[in-house]
Amino acid sequence: MDLELTGKTALVSGSTAGIGLAIVKGLARQGATVWLNGRTQARVDAALAEVRKAVGGAKVGGIAADAATAEGCRAIAAALPEADVLVNNLGIYERAVFEEIGDADWQRFFDVNVMSGVRLTRHYLPAMRRRNWGRIVFVSSESATHIPPDMVHYGMSKTAQVAIARGVAETLVGTGVTVNSVLPGPTRAETMEKRLAAARAEGKSEADFEREFFDQRRPSSLIRRFTTTEEVANMVCYVCSPAASGTTGAALRVEGGVVRAIF
Repeated sequence: MDLELTGKTALVSGSTAGIGLAIVKGLARQGATVWLNGRTQARVDAALAEVRKAVGGAKVGGIAADAATAEGCRAIAAALPEADVLVNNLGIYERAVFEEIGDADWQRFFDVNVMSGVRLTRHYLPAMRRRNWGRIVFVSSESATHIPPDMVHYGMSKTAQVAIARGVAETLVGTGVTVNSVLPGPTRAETMEKRLAAARAEGKSEADFEREFFDQRRPSSLIRRFTTTEEVANMVCYVCSPAASGTTGAALRVEGGVVRAIF
């Protein structure tokens, strides 16, 4: 399916690996000029090489900057003043007992997962509004609605992303700019690959690890497997396209049916 993204310029934050990198590849395959982002030049260069190898003729650039900071967002904006598509993908997560999550950790999750998207959206939105066309996507999580008891600070930040996406969409009534959030579930990305490798090192098969994960941690999953980064990227690329012009203010799930609510 041609998503009609040729000639569009896209920025994907936190995109040197995992879901972010898969989104970069997906947008590049659809003809967009894509700027990926990571904290170090070495990671940016490695990601650029991977995209160019995977996508023939890819129009791709890279910006090394920490989007979790105001300074990093200013550096990104200076390197790429305008964009047609913004994907706020930067995010961190960790497991922690609620009583042991200190103020600094709450602030860190808010700065990385929430404020990075707020700052970048605040910069790129005015030009989208002037052109009367743009796409902004927040990569949230099923944890926005299915708050994990061992990652409450993470769930908080993901819920905030959904709220911000909806709120910003409300400011764009009658325009050609859409704002949505996409909610992946447990995904076979960089961190999960490390956990799978650790399980293999302990003599456990990937199939056993996956089965135990969904039995114990996500028993409501309907697909009973990890989603792939490409499956998440497919949804994001669609939402970024002209074909998705009727979808805005929405929280779109790619979580394998983990969340039982139908609305």
